[in-house]
Amino acid sequence: QVQVVESGGGLVQPGGSLRLSCAASGSIFTSYFMGWYRQAPEKQRELVASITSGGITYYSDSVRGRFTISRDNAKSTVSLQMNSLKPEDTAVYYCYADLQLSDSPRRYRGWGQGTQVTVSS
Repeated sequence: QVQVVESGGGLVQPGGSLRLSCAASGSIFTSYFMGWYRQAPEKQRELVASITSGGITYYSDSVRGRFTISRDNAKSTVSLQMNSLKPEDTAVYYCYADLQLSDSPRRYRGWGQGTQVTVSS
């Protein structure tokens, strides 16, 4: 059984930094795509940053230049370094993983449970 688990959220002042981590565990052969999404109250979930197995990254306009996504393919982990945080970055951050299973020809696509990030003075 595959699990996707996030960690690293919390409360930070405007201008501060946080680092989120996401680890996928289970019978995983490789990860095709891993991304970070966020959902603020009464708003739709949006893609913040993503990275492919080949290292191609994407950032939304709202975080480009402030956030950096990185991954360890061998460990099926992805991290999001968030700098110069703003109050509008406040949201629940979710990790999404698209994985190839090692004991099946199927792929796993799923979400972590989410981690709260609050930017406030």
